[in-house]
Amino acid sequence: MAGQKQSSNGHARTRKRLKAVSRKQSKYDLHEMPTAREEHRKHGKSLRAKCPRSKHSESGIRQAKRDPLGLIERSNEGRVEELLPVRFTRMLESSFAFFRGTAVVQAHDLANTPTSGIIVQACGDCHLMNFGGFASPERTLIFDINDFDETLPAPFEWDVKRLAASFVLAAGWRGFGKSFGQDITRAAIKAYREQMARSAKASALDVWYARITADDAFELIGKDWEQRKVVERDITRAKKHTSETVFHKITQEVNGRPRIMDQPPLLYHLAPEQYNSRERLDFFFEAYRNSMPADRRLLFDRYRLIDGVFKVVGIGSVGTLCYVSLWMADANDPLFLQVKQARLSVLEGLAGPSKYEHQGERVVVGQRIMQSASDIFLGWATGLRGNDFYVRQLRDQKVSLDMAAVSAKYLHTYAQLCGRTLARAHAKSGNAAEISGYLGAGSAFEDAITKYAVAYATQVEKDYEAFRAAARNGRFPTETSASETETAMR
Repeated sequence: MAGQKQSSNGHARTRKRLKAVSRKQSKYDLHEMPTAREEHRKHGKSLRAKCPRSKHSESGIRQAKRDPLGLIERSNEGRVEELLPVRFTRMLESSFAFFRGTAVVQAHDLANTPTSGIIVQACGDCHLMNFGGFASPERTLIFDINDFDETLPAPFEWDVKRLAASFVLAAGWRGFGKSFGQDITRAAIKAYREQMARSAKASALDVWYARITADDAFELIGKDWEQRKVVERDITRAKKHTSETVFHKITQEVNGRPRIMDQPPLLYHLAPEQYNSRERLDFFFEAYRNSMPADRRLLFDRYRLIDGVFKVVGIGSVGTLCYVSLWMADANDPLFLQVKQARLSVLEGLAGPSKYEHQGERVVVGQRIMQSASDIFLGWATGLRGNDFYVRQLRDQKVSLDMAAVSAKYLHTYAQLCGRTLARAHAKSGNAAEISGYLGAGSAFEDAITKYAVAYATQVEKDYEAFRAAARNGRFPTETSASETETAMR
């Protein structure tokens, strides 16, 4: 009887919800057809009236209100203070490195730029080094965005502008010349526009399943055998970048079990009192486990935690909490998981609040939306002291651009790949027909964005010089450089 009463109450609640839904227009109404994509294209085109594409050449820089060094200092709040000199040292390497470490500065400048009003799931830190190759769950090597620490819904133009500025700065750092920097920037944005036009004509499922692979690179390269060799070499390198490879490079046997080798100050074991107890670790990883789908939990349960170390990462992330944990399913079956702190996005308060209270969940959901295929071990949990974290594999056939050695020709190809990839990512969460209608078929958008990128890169150079002077005066203390082991793990 109790079961029947419970069932009856459940049916009553269901009927009540159905009546509520019936009183308002539902997207599930069988008699309603969605708006035709041509209408979305026309609406996108109409947005040019309030925000002409030529307006995107404006840098958004308001000198009277700008305080880039103050923004850098505020972004240091909550970081590990002892590691800040490492961060500053990396930022001092070049204006390009400085740019990579100061997404917060450009975010505040972008808030002053005109936008069409079209919102997408944005990367938030979309510079050229946050793209790369990695293995999909089906073990296919794909090219995609690979950093989502700052992801948040935002105007689509913001990602485009950060990407564009990064190419101008990178070309200048490599000494390829100002005109070449403009050429590759224009190539990247043109590729974005053309890919968005293709997405606008594709079915919803085709947009969702689309991915950029080595075949896309070979298509762009054509019969340039020198560039083809670079891609083939990267594919070979990627296949060697696995947990097994890292295991043999950074571990040694201690008392009959593998242990990650310390490489202080950038990779080292914490004192026991710094991570409290094994019970607390169990609680953290159980919460992480519960954030994954049921089938992934089944796979995760095959592994056992063996060791863990603190790791210094990246440029913008230096000083945030990051750990590398070693898991084993068998004697020769390792898995490395990276546990990385997730802080508020630099876009928070500028592009609108996140719908997720947990910053790790924000990162994971944004990554899954934007990427064509994501790490099967993605998840999130809250740390021992209330910090939010997300978890991912340390490396899974990961390969990145060698910016210090790249040729001008290959950088031009890479720019087009980045443009295509960003458009594919934006098309998943945004309305491709609307964005394509706004962009149009001509060069107006890429011309304006290229002018923006050149102007903004000039401002970055000035900010960099101010940062160098402040570092010389002791405002930003500097210290060490990366170890060989840390370089191998990046």
